Amino acid sequence: MLDIKFIKENASQIKKTAQDKKINIDIDHLLSVNENRVKLISEIQKIKTEQNKLSKVKPDPETLEKLRKFKSEIVTLKEKLNSVEEEYLDLMVKVPTIPSTDVPFGKDDSENIEIYRWGEPTKFDFEPKSHIELAENLDLIDFTRGSKVAGYRGYYVKNEAVMLQMGLMMYALDKLIKKGFTPVIPPTLVKEFVLFGSGYFSSRKYNPKVDEVYKIENDEEKNPDGTISKESKFLVGTAEPSILAYYSDETLEEKDLPMKICGFSQCYRSEIGSYGKNTKGIYRVHEFMKIEQVGITHANTEEAEKIHQELRNVAKEIHEDLGIPYRELIICTGDLSAGKYKQYDIEAWIPSMNSYGETGSASNFLDWQSRRLNVKYRDKDATNYVYMLNSTAIPSPRMLIAIIENYQQKDGTILVPKVLRQYVGKEIIGFKK
Repeated sequence: MLDIKFIKENASQIKKTAQDKKINIDIDHLLSVNENRVKLISEIQKIKTEQNKLSKVKPDPETLEKLRKFKSEIVTLKEKLNSVEEEYLDLMVKVPTIPSTDVPFGKDDSENIEIYRWGEPTKFDFEPKSHIELAENLDLIDFTRGSKVAGYRGYYVKNEAVMLQMGLMMYALDKLIKKGFTPVIPPTLVKEFVLFGSGYFSSRKYNPKVDEVYKIENDEEKNPDGTISKESKFLVGTAEPSILAYYSDETLEEKDLPMKICGFSQCYRSEIGSYGKNTKGIYRVHEFMKIEQVGITHANTEEAEKIHQELRNVAKEIHEDLGIPYRELIICTGDLSAGKYKQYDIEAWIPSMNSYGETGSASNFLDWQSRRLNVKYRDKDATNYVYMLNSTAIPSPRMLIAIIENYQQKDGTILVPKVLRQYVGKEIIGFKK
């Protein structure tokens, strides 16, 4: 969400941003609704002032009649205000952040721009296999039993692949901790406000038709005091929402910023709208592990950009440490979601796809998320909303694919990247006897 005063003062630019980001919102109508809202609030306050004056006067029939009239008018106006507030909030959550001036204009993801490339696509002197063939041959992933137990896109990670996957997580955590990040394991089952606040809902409330989020019904859950909770919970798709909500409704001290936090979590995504896309193997799954990076800064664009660069550098370093060829893209306006000021994606080389596949993104939201979550900081002059950023450090399934495929040998075995051998306990993953 943006500040309504800012929206009013920058209406033309926000209209253009909405058009560039393909967001359907009538800014003029929003401003009109806000005027009506302000007018109603003013009318209610005016009547309350008169009401307070009369309440101090010795009551007589005329005074009592006026007080009853005031009370009735306030009830009527509040009903109108509640309706207007609902429309106002529904519109406000759609208002996009104006992107950075260096974000390229583009209609969709086909116009994202490659800005950096490391390494060359892996060449083989034999016919390479896909991660599916390699994993099945070496008993590393069981897709058949995974589907039987978990359904579509279910899978079991087995044997050395377990150590590869956990090694990836630990290697990333070790690196981030050494760089000054605070490590956390956040909740993955969260309240609705957490996902709304971080922008994972398409509107104010969960929409099962478009939001790639799993909802957990818990109508029978008992609270410690014996009462029954009817609040639904949701499974997070990354550690980011839980980490950002840690400070919700709090005011931080200026001296404690900027903050750098890294979180490990199991991640859950319903992948609505992705059916038919990369359905084989573990490229697109409902459940996986990830290490996420989060930055919380002063309301200073230069500082936020600096932290954004740090988060990006960590993700790139991890790819390079693992010896995985990759490229970095800057995301264009037509592929940039409402709240984002700027976004970069990293894509690793996937031999079986003969192309690059996304292994993470790094986004700067400025104060769009912090306004929703109500996270502020206090300096000597005022109280401001913090700026919030996030970036994937490493995801389990796609990096596992990249390692298995790029490190495959002619005899069907897999060479373990040097930095992961301490976790896997061997240099080569071979056939089981």
